[in-house]
Amino acid sequence: MQQVISGIDSILDKAELFKNHRLGLVTNNAAFTSERLLSRVALLKNGFNLVKIFSPEHGISVKGEDGAYQTHSTDIKTDLPVISLYGDRLIPTEEDLTDTDVILFDIPDVGCRFYTYLWTMTYVMEACARYNKQLIILDRPNPIGGDLSKAEGPMLDEINCASFIGRWSIPIRHSCTLGELANYFSTKKVIGLDLKIIAAQNWKRNKIAGTDGFDFYPTSPAIQNIATAMVYPGMGILEGINVNEGRGTGHPFTQFGAPWINSEELKTVIIRKDLAGIDIKSCSYIPTDSLYKNENCNGLELRITDQEWFRPVSFGIDLISALFRLYPNQVKERAYVTNVNPSGNRHLDRLLGIKHASDLFKQETAIVTEVSEAWPTEISPHLLYD
Repeated sequence: MQQVISGIDSILDKAELFKNHRLGLVTNNAAFTSERLLSRVALLKNGFNLVKIFSPEHGISVKGEDGAYQTHSTDIKTDLPVISLYGDRLIPTEEDLTDTDVILFDIPDVGCRFYTYLWTMTYVMEACARYNKQLIILDRPNPIGGDLSKAEGPMLDEINCASFIGRWSIPIRHSCTLGELANYFSTKKVIGLDLKIIAAQNWKRNKIAGTDGFDFYPTSPAIQNIATAMVYPGMGILEGINVNEGRGTGHPFTQFGAPWINSEELKTVIIRKDLAGIDIKSCSYIPTDSLYKNENCNGLELRITDQEWFRPVSFGIDLISALFRLYPNQVKERAYVTNVNPSGNRHLDRLLGIKHASDLFKQETAIVTEVSEAWPTEISPHLLYD
């Protein structure tokens, strides 16, 4: 099996091409080379004139809590200044970019629309276009795979539901790399950008991290392994209702619960559906943090048995539909407070990309999760991998 080579590895021997350029790098501690060096350390070691770092949500350390404000800092690995793009601002300012000539972007993604690293990339794209800086995306594989037949909606309603967990209309599980989405957005949303993509090598669209020639590095406190990343596009939607999504435990997103859930009752309802590719069992736990901290929660634990068949978004929406049906007096929309949404309002709408989503669940209105042929057709000219 050939090792997958990410964009950072392909650029490391090309320092001579950048000898007259001051480089900024958008990155964090999830971005490693194939030699397991942090990208920024490897660039400096190979003679690149790296002058500044930009970091997304969770900070340069990737240890910041979900939605927590991140401050500017100095990187302990390189002594370079770190400009936070998840604090006072989401987009680099003209002053931030003045002492740079080229911006590099190297951050692993998890293949889900409401994971914010993608949207940090789009703000960097806009800043680079505005201030005439070249942007180079050091592309990485989509860890949960790029098979477009597994892309799942709903598509985002930009007019009513645009936010930092979904600015533009793509499916929840988009089945693309960040480089491919940058290609797409540079023709649809950010016109005039000097964009270059350094593609990953030896990655095929059906390859999954951890089993197919490339590793999964923890991308945030709650997503520490590929099993969590695989369920996240569906289970992350639980953040929009008053159910603990496994935060405050060792199994975020692969288990969930609430004090008012009857595990066996819910399990019985869920397993009546055709749940291909997943095993479900009842569980009880006490989260040490997050919603229902120090309270006993009853719920379910998930284990993917066949990733070819499992559809996380469909499962997540079916699960929330069942919760609304079984517990109409207990299930409520949840105010999910973050740095970019201080009120926490309408989080469920923003996650799903649908206006008045809770009303649809209450009315037992089917929410379409299948992505029409429009998405594969729309994205196809911008794809980089077979």
